[in-house]
Amino acid sequence: MTSPASSATGAADLPDYAPIPPSALGVALNDQGYYVGRVERNLYWVTDGTYQAAFLTTRDGVVLFDAPPTIGGNLRRAIDEMAAANGVTNRVTHLVYSHHHDDHSGAASLFDGDVVHIGHEETRRLLLRDNSPARPAPDVTFADRYTLEVGGERVELAWHGPNHSPDNIYIHFPDHDTLMFIDVVNAGWVPIYNLNLSDDVIGYVTAPSIVLDYPWTHFISGHLGRLATREDVAVHQAYIADIQASSKAALASVDPTPFYMKYGAAGNSWGFVQGYLDAVTERAAAPIIAKYTGVLAAADIEIYTRTTTFAIMQSLRLDSGPSGPVHP
Repeated sequence: MTSPASSATGAADLPDYAPIPPSALGVALNDQGYYVGRVERNLYWVTDGTYQAAFLTTRDGVVLFDAPPTIGGNLRRAIDEMAAANGVTNRVTHLVYSHHHDDHSGAASLFDGDVVHIGHEETRRLLLRDNSPARPAPDVTFADRYTLEVGGERVELAWHGPNHSPDNIYIHFPDHDTLMFIDVVNAGWVPIYNLNLSDDVIGYVTAPSIVLDYPWTHFISGHLGRLATREDVAVHQAYIADIQASSKAALASVDPTPFYMKYGAAGNSWGFVQGYLDAVTERAAAPIIAKYTGVLAAADIEIYTRTTTFAIMQSLRLDSGPSGPVHP
């Protein structure tokens, strides 16, 4: 039998990456592969090191916020653990969707019975469209704002426009000094491909400013192994702002003529487009990768910053304009 290290796809052939900055490291998981901790008072968060969820214990039941399938049944175990420790009911009465994506909601069906599902009206439309038995569509929906009151506790839900997804909402716990907002800021890490696989570039870029307009100390970002801080959001903003500035400079300085002469003049329009836009992306991304390696984890995994740079650069061309000179 061929060992993995000696095979064509073995560990010996895989790339090495820069050490993870200590600021990006998360909490230690228990033997069952999860961590549950108190955020403030009766608000708790759960992580498997990659995904996060939260829940609020009240005298009338538990309100769960997201149900990532990677955490899955450990959500139930975490709720049982904290409810038993505090002498309150472990019955889940409400489940709030941050947005419709399965990676944050695919374990929703584990909590059945009389659970009230709550989400943005677009979340309901998208879940009905997707027709996934794992993700029941919300029973209660809202357009802009909704105040959830359960067992003497209050949670403010708000939609401020599309960002990561068309329906991604801000979940504010005003009595717990906490904001939950998913899939935009990764505490201590760069976004993965294309701004965390986000739908709306402008909405994604502007969302952290909305995040910072809220009063909070604790931030549940949906990913990785620790809670975020206001400083984490500021570093994320700086990373994105640097990509924007570098993209503008690259668009102004990369000459498309050689690519047109090589490919466009021969009729290969898409060859010209690839050559030119790849050159712009490479020039824009290179200084960002160098600057943030050792500052944000995975900054040296170049494909992440390059694809995020490409998305931002294209938004600068297509959303902000001009995309090019107007033919006379």
